[in-house]
Amino acid sequence: MAERVVPSEELVRELVVRALDRHAAAEATTPATAQDAPAHNATGGDERTVALGADHGGFPLKQALVKALADKGYAVTDCGTTSTEAVDYPDFAYAVANLVASGTCTYGIVVDGAGIGSAMVANKVPGVRAANACDTSMARNAREHNYANVLTLGARMIGEGLALEITDTFLATPWGAERHGNRVAKITAIEQQHLRTRFEEQPT
Repeated sequence: MAERVVPSEELVRELVVRALDRHAAAEATTPATAQDAPAHNATGGDERTVALGADHGGFPLKQALVKALADKGYAVTDCGTTSTEAVDYPDFAYAVANLVASGTCTYGIVVDGAGIGSAMVANKVPGVRAANACDTSMARNAREHNYANVLTLGARMIGEGLALEITDTFLATPWGAERHGNRVAKITAIEQQHLRTRFEEQPT
């Protein structure tokens, strides 16, 4: 089980530096292409790695997802929480997002009461594109159109059966790079511009 990660100013600053270093030699507005995107729904290797996290409200659903994904052959990293005792969803959303941003896991799934707060947290991490989905159409759109790599679910909004369907759809849907690559590249460009500006404004 992954260690619970609590965000700190030092860690966030480190992530910013890493993101800037990764993109320093590339033009932020370069359109994404099919060659830039990894193969999805692969049958083995890193493409079947998933980080899962939840707060207390999402704990039972997370447990069901962990089992279902493991049964399907995914390598699952469980970031917690480990019970229904009250905790703060940002800690777990951040832990999942960090594993995806670092490349340790290809996909992330976070469950809280509505799925909204966890999406907000995850999207603060450079390189993460988190989407809250309440049905399979939203999950499919998030992957195909927006190249989402983190899915957030609301345990109070959907049942276990639908959550499993949404997760399956999300993981199985390929990224539509040829049609949507330029738009996603613009998302990345906006992210990188703000990271660069904020980092340059930091006192030395």
